[in-house]
Amino acid sequence: MNRLDEYLREIRAIAGLQNALLKSITVSKRDRIAEFLLITDKAYTAREEAEACGISGKYLPADFRAKTRIVKRVPDEEIVKRRIYDFVSSKFPAAAAFLDEKSIHVDMLSSGANFCFDIASGEQSLFTSGKILDEVSAYLQSGYCGTFYGTVRIVEKEEPSDELLNEIPETQEEEAVKEIRRFEICDFVKIDGAEGLPKNATYIADHGNEEGVLAVCGSLTYIEEKEYTKHNEKTGEDVQKSRFVITLSDGTGTLRTTYFPKKATVEKVRELKIGDKIVITGQNEEFNGYRSFKAAKINFGAPPENFVPKARKGKPVPKYYHTVFPENYVDYTQAGFFDTLEKPDDLKNNAFVVFDLETTGLNNNPAMGKMDKIIEIGAVKLVGGEIKEKFSTFVACEERLSKEIIDLTGITDADLIGAPTIDKTIADFFKFIEGAYLVGHNVNFDLNFVRYYAEQNGYMIDNRQFDTLTLAQELLRGELANYKLNTVADYYGFTFNHHRAFDDACVTAKIFIEFMKKRGKLPL
Repeated sequence: MNRLDEYLREIRAIAGLQNALLKSITVSKRDRIAEFLLITDKAYTAREEAEACGISGKYLPADFRAKTRIVKRVPDEEIVKRRIYDFVSSKFPAAAAFLDEKSIHVDMLSSGANFCFDIASGEQSLFTSGKILDEVSAYLQSGYCGTFYGTVRIVEKEEPSDELLNEIPETQEEEAVKEIRRFEICDFVKIDGAEGLPKNATYIADHGNEEGVLAVCGSLTYIEEKEYTKHNEKTGEDVQKSRFVITLSDGTGTLRTTYFPKKATVEKVRELKIGDKIVITGQNEEFNGYRSFKAAKINFGAPPENFVPKARKGKPVPKYYHTVFPENYVDYTQAGFFDTLEKPDDLKNNAFVVFDLETTGLNNNPAMGKMDKIIEIGAVKLVGGEIKEKFSTFVACEERLSKEIIDLTGITDADLIGAPTIDKTIADFFKFIEGAYLVGHNVNFDLNFVRYYAEQNGYMIDNRQFDTLTLAQELLRGELANYKLNTVADYYGFTFNHHRAFDDACVTAKIFIEFMKKRGKLPL
């Protein structure tokens, strides 16, 4: 038995970690700390986490200290099916040409799953040779607990006849094609080490779906240096260090991350300014039930000249509203918004949809387990610099709401009786946002929910977005204790019913207008 097997045997003797896998070990030689990242599919206690930390310490040199981080990750059938399809598409494109998601069948087990590919006769050699099944199994087992076993089943696949094709209406909407888009990185200049130079950057709109090390590239829209104290266990002294909060945009999305510089890079990063084109290399990580992008390196780099994001293939915008109908909105306080300042052209000449959601929980990424549900959508549309329309609806939910959500939002199960289902709601919302920029407070959090459920129904949302949280950090730095929505609203004297979607969206729209008055133009 090797050391890894021996370690896992001890870890799996703990009840909450009996199916655990070791995802990674991150070593800090300077601090003499090794962090063990464990994935489990069961609930675990703080005591069990401490026990796992003690076991981890036994496998380290005497002068190293162990830390453990445990992530609970329980996939469902749809998540596993999608992961398989995406993996085969990216690594085995020749085989993927004969495969679609409907041809993948998954049978979830108490720990792990069996999966099967339905393949036409004559195509099976692509899947039974080249170890595709083994590599898919290894890929799943690297991210989820348990055992994954794959097989191939030979089926007859009929080609549609010409008569059948002729019967399909011309207006029939096509199924959405899911993909991770990338573009070539140009004008690379070293800041933080050029080894392993990335050639392509993942679209920020798609980066959350990618595993492993990746690069994102675009315009720096916000940067702030913050100091923190770190205790040096060797010397017993507290050391002042710097970290940088950075926001990056590539036209498809906005990414906010924190970068911890090396000594050699601190001064170079301090010289970065808004509008610089940079490349950030890192990877998505899970921590305390959240998924975020962890920056590892920063260098100069730019998208191709005149870069135009590639549109994803999806259903067209519906011609009509079917369930949720926007209403005209009149706010008599708007008359005084621009008493002292003319409307900025960027605000006056563009349409914006400011939106907010209420959900059953905080999981907005299927990689972290079962997605939480949207239970309310609230939005307003800014036209000519004023709030002109409102979009507000509850969304049906087949699950009972938790006491925490009821207490937080005031929404009850009774409120959702008779509400439209998410497939109908998302179609109407997709129509409402057509041709508009999207705005929200911590916009990516809610947008991840919207994109997920939109894609489940064939709609691809690629609208450019702006974040009032990032704008607050830029425009109100040093004036507020924090940048929460209610704190910023209090600063401007706006009162509202917090944690209700429409009220939050409406006050966010008013804050956005104030920010545009102050800033004069949209961020790059």
